[in-house]
Amino acid sequence: MRHATWLTVLIAAFSLLGGAESEAGLFCGIGRYRSCPQESCQPCQDYCQARTCNSGCYKTVHETTWCTETYQECQTVMDTCVEKVPVTCNRTIRETCWRDECYTVCKPCYQTHYRDECYTVRVPHHQTCYRTVCHQVRKPCYQTCYRNVTYTVCKPCYQTHYRTCSYTVRKPHYQTCYRDVCCTGYRTETQTCYKTVCHTVCRPITETRCEQVQCGEWQIVKECIPGPVVDRVVSTPGSFCWDEQNCCCVYKPGCCRTEKVQCPPRVCCKKVWVPKTVTRNVTCTRYVTETKQCQVPYTTCHRVPYTYTKQVPYTTCSWTCETQCRQVPYTTCTYTRECRTKQVPYTTCTWTCENVSRQVPYTTCTWTCEQRVKKVPYTTCTMTQQTCTRKVPYTTCRQVCETHYVTKTRCVPRQVMVTKTRCVPKTVCRQVPVDPCAGQCAAGNAGSGCGNGCLAVDPGCAAPMTAAGNGATCVQ
Repeated sequence: MRHATWLTVLIAAFSLLGGAESEAGLFCGIGRYRSCPQESCQPCQDYCQARTCNSGCYKTVHETTWCTETYQECQTVMDTCVEKVPVTCNRTIRETCWRDECYTVCKPCYQTHYRDECYTVRVPHHQTCYRTVCHQVRKPCYQTCYRNVTYTVCKPCYQTHYRTCSYTVRKPHYQTCYRDVCCTGYRTETQTCYKTVCHTVCRPITETRCEQVQCGEWQIVKECIPGPVVDRVVSTPGSFCWDEQNCCCVYKPGCCRTEKVQCPPRVCCKKVWVPKTVTRNVTCTRYVTETKQCQVPYTTCHRVPYTYTKQVPYTTCSWTCETQCRQVPYTTCTYTRECRTKQVPYTTCTWTCENVSRQVPYTTCTWTCEQRVKKVPYTTCTMTQQTCTRKVPYTTCRQVCETHYVTKTRCVPRQVMVTKTRCVPKTVCRQVPVDPCAGQCAAGNAGSGCGNGCLAVDPGCAAPMTAAGNGATCVQ
């Protein structure tokens, strides 16, 4: 773009400076005629004699023209490369270790004992007796009867009729046409190059060693715990006694007492830590740094435009109107009266008296006293001291050297041959006809050439301006 701008400026400058000479020399002086006066182009002498005198004289004229030249230039291009660089850092690893710790616990020991306790119990003796009771009952007797009822109903009669309706329908007519569209596409041309890159590689070396590790496992131990002793309220059975005032049996509840009751035992599961020592192999890896060279490919690409033509479809639509007829149904309804009869049921009730007798039970109760002995449990508790061992965790820290890779971007220069265009001056030689008589007159030989009928020719009208180098000018 920069060279094209300079080329335009140079062409405009040369056209302004040498416009007259270029216009005069174009097509052997024909382009100069438009700047000559009209009287200069009128015939003033004998053309045949002038043609005879000027037929064999030519002059070599050198002209400078500008030509377009293509040349190759080496240009530096920066490519962006991405590479992985190893970075070594230290990482802290925390490990959990276990140590034995002794502690003392107080373990309760429960023991159940029993003592004899005497108490008196009143035992009831119940007896059921029956008496006859008579009473009168009214019993209903239901009877269903029917009566005739007359009613009128309206019965609908439906009838379907049809009428003709006209309507207009617009029908579309579609047509698909195609037109040519000129499109510009781009294709990508790639080129793969290689460069040598030095990088550092960490080679791992694995070593194995044996070490003692303190570990263990949890075991579940079942322990039976006796149930607690609670108070329970016990009620003695009640009794029925005859009430003479109300003439019925009355229930009298028994007395309540509180007694000690032990709940059932429960089984408790607890975890117990059982330590043990295990020998295991520990694998350690260390890294050794090595420098290697490798060929890293990189790809350069540029887009090349190309033109292609494709058919693009488009659709045209035209509408036509059309009249159609259809049958539309409608329904008419008429009612007719009709008399009907139905049976309506109704119920009648009559009462009858009836004597009924039933046996009514009643209970008599007598009490007797009894002496009884029961075992009353009680629990004693003694505390015993016991030494236990448990595993207490603690944390240790150690440093581990690790290597990870970091991606870094850098620019790599490379030389690329670029094709450019420039304007180069070029000298062109051509033969221009000149007037031989004018040369003889200028040399002082006027009697030999100019007086023998050799006519002077205006060089501005017969030849380009570049050929008028002997002082000849156009006659105004």
